[in-house]
Amino acid sequence: MKTKIIPVLIIFILGLCSPLLLSQQEVVLTIREGVPAISLALPPFIYDSSSPQAKQAAETIYQVLSDDLRFSRVFQLVPKEHLNYIRPLNPKEIFFKDWESIQARILLVGEIGLSENRMTFEVRIYDVKSERMILGKRYQPEPELFRLVAHRVADELMKLYGEKPYFTTKIVFVSNRDGNDELYMMDYDGANQTRLTFNKWRDYMPAWSPDQRAIVFTSYRAGNPDLYLLYPYEGRLSPVSTKGTNFSGAFSPDGKKIAFCSTRDGNAEIYVAKGDGTGVRRITFNSAIDTAPSWSPTGREITFTSDRTGTPQIYLMDAEGANVRKVSFGGNYLDSPAWSPDGERIAFVSRVNNFFDLYILNLKSNKITKLTETNSRNESPSWSPDGRHVIFSSNMSGSIQIYSIDYDGTNLRCLTQEGENKLPNWIN
Repeated sequence: MKTKIIPVLIIFILGLCSPLLLSQQEVVLTIREGVPAISLALPPFIYDSSSPQAKQAAETIYQVLSDDLRFSRVFQLVPKEHLNYIRPLNPKEIFFKDWESIQARILLVGEIGLSENRMTFEVRIYDVKSERMILGKRYQPEPELFRLVAHRVADELMKLYGEKPYFTTKIVFVSNRDGNDELYMMDYDGANQTRLTFNKWRDYMPAWSPDQRAIVFTSYRAGNPDLYLLYPYEGRLSPVSTKGTNFSGAFSPDGKKIAFCSTRDGNAEIYVAKGDGTGVRRITFNSAIDTAPSWSPTGREITFTSDRTGTPQIYLMDAEGANVRKVSFGGNYLDSPAWSPDGERIAFVSRVNNFFDLYILNLKSNKITKLTETNSRNESPSWSPDGRHVIFSSNMSGSIQIYSIDYDGTNLRCLTQEGENKLPNWIN
């Protein structure tokens, strides 16, 4: 078995020397669904037009940042044509009334330059109404890091408004593009797809640790479906459970525990181990098949699939295995529950008329909403860290690929194209 060591990307970030930066905490605002998106003006970045390298940097960072902000559902970009109604941007003298006149609440100004023969990207973010800068950063990226810089800026904006930053997070998934089911990872938007495992056996059902330093997954590399921990940035692999059939590993929110399904005692039950794979103990005890555990955001409960009433349904239990109760009613095949980061919803798969679609159960109202309706096989839901998006695998295009969709069923996007891709997991 050969494990690929993923190099850590290093980027220089220098805070701009301004006392105004000390006041950025004053504008933190938590966004709630139903609240209008924040209007943000993103004029074209300023750069030396005689430099092809500066032009490439400006265009790449601008496009990726624009896509991030549109995807967020937190920010709404002011239409480009509205910039024609105001005077051209002068970064040395911001005419805030101009930007307020086109209903911009936030202004983001970017400049590409050269410093000591290195490319620099300076970003300044202004609150238009108060006419002050609320964030300033300077980056010195190599060309291969332009996309990462854009994602970092988008994350900074999310943090300013009390939101979970996720544009620099990774999605881990399974692909057969190189002839065998192996683990891969990619950016949230499908870019930078990278192979993680190299062996002749199948690897599948990966799940990130909360700090994205480890992946728990099932592998047949020893001839048996065993559970392993992969540390992709260290190139290290360690076993968790190698007795019986082991699958559906899931880290607790604090990373200190791993829940998984195993037949090590003869029946498919749910077990919990320490975050390093030691100290395995069983928490379900019955003759039914219990599988697919998913932790609540607090770590105090686990949702899972069980056929103890005759057909696979969705259940909840305390993290120690007590207080088991059924939360799904109807349907003859429900599986793959995934608890949302806000703790209020569970996404799951249900088979109806031989089609598999995604549904969302609201735990407060007990209302179930259908998320997909494509006459295909939609499976393996996983939430974004902010709970506004869901990724899943589907054969809606003919081959199995990974898609993302917003929690309300809008903004469907295909993230993979090469080979067949499935079982995605996004850290939350």
